[in-house]
Amino acid sequence: MNYKSYLFLLTLRVLGLLLALTLLAFGIAWFNTYAIIGGAIISIIAVYNLYRFVIKRFVEVDDFFESVKYRDFSRWFVETKGPQDIRELHQGFNLVNKTIKAIDSERQAQFVYLQKILEMVNIGIIAYNVESGDVLWSNDSFLKTLDFPSFKNISFIEKRRPKIYDELFETYHSNTASVTLELRQETLKVLISDTVFELEDHSFKLIVLQNIEETLNRNESEAWKKLLSVMTHEIMNSIAPITSLAETLQHNIQHSLDQSQPNTLDLEDINAGLNSIKRRSEGLMKFAKTYRSLNKVTHVNKTKIKISDLFGSILELMKPSLEDKEVSLIFELNDPNLTFEIDAYLIEQVLINLILNAIDATEKIANPKILISANISHKGTGQIKVMDNGSGIPAEIMDSIFVPFFSTKKTGSGIGLSLCKQIMLLHGGKIQLQSSETEGTTVSLLF
Repeated sequence: MNYKSYLFLLTLRVLGLLLALTLLAFGIAWFNTYAIIGGAIISIIAVYNLYRFVIKRFVEVDDFFESVKYRDFSRWFVETKGPQDIRELHQGFNLVNKTIKAIDSERQAQFVYLQKILEMVNIGIIAYNVESGDVLWSNDSFLKTLDFPSFKNISFIEKRRPKIYDELFETYHSNTASVTLELRQETLKVLISDTVFELEDHSFKLIVLQNIEETLNRNESEAWKKLLSVMTHEIMNSIAPITSLAETLQHNIQHSLDQSQPNTLDLEDINAGLNSIKRRSEGLMKFAKTYRSLNKVTHVNKTKIKISDLFGSILELMKPSLEDKEVSLIFELNDPNLTFEIDAYLIEQVLINLILNAIDATEKIANPKILISANISHKGTGQIKVMDNGSGIPAEIMDSIFVPFFSTKKTGSGIGLSLCKQIMLLHGGKIQLQSSETEGTTVSLLF
């Protein structure tokens, strides 16, 4: 609305009323009958006109507010009839309605987009009123995961599946939790999390449900396929030469038996062949034990141990491996009384694995060095570091270093670092790796 036009018209009517009242006052003061009658009539007309002028605008505003109250933004106010200020007022109303309709359309579009996205995700979602149990919204994935038909109130589940109802709607999961739900003919493993939020004086609960049964089964199947592929390959590599050599020895012995002349066997060849079979068999046994070690590490037995004793034990164990190598193994410990609460046996296994890797990495380096240190960081975290000046790890394989069965060595099984990571996780810690192809590698064990 153009307030200047409205103010101008209002001022004219107020001035007209003042003039009429002035004329009426003049007639009364001078006892002029014509002035009294004329002033009275003009005053009445001016008051009526001013009243109509003001009331008409208030009625228009009240009419607009009434439409807002009932959210009727489809109404169109006439812009081509009536006084100029009324037309401008209608233009303002129409502009507000148009803007609100545009905002509402945009919000509806966003809601539809969001709804379609949530329908497409493979995660069950439901929101409901905590007081009444009325379902605000749920997607098809939620119904499909739990094999439910569409329902409007959670009391539907309470009557038919009380155990699922207690787990989903009565139990509060502040953090994402893994639970097993009992369905009609099977059990289902899911991840569940929920939160409560306020909306227009009502409390709502949002539950997110993810079926991890299929994911676990798929990952397990892929892991088994990978494991069987690797084991089959390794076992065949060991069995093939054993079989070939055994056939050769059997052929020689059979040939000797068929000959009439005695002592035609070459005992040295037979002995060498049997030694080869023995070495290959031992390698196959070692391979099987290596894979079995992954299943053995399921818990830790922590005890307080001095790091100086741990380092001394490592040095004794590594002496035979270092005798024929020119690698400097250095232990650095600023506090000889430094104590960690760890499983010494498992951490020894981790450190030996890391040292052997470091030895391989420094094989072609001049003046190879391996430094092992331990301290307490300023954050109070116990840490052991294994640093070498070797060839480092290429950036393109850094993300695969801890993946089981991944190895860059021709003779590696690919489970060493994976086993180290599992041991650190069982300790409630973690293993971090920093490497440069020019400066070497640093592996940090954080407890």
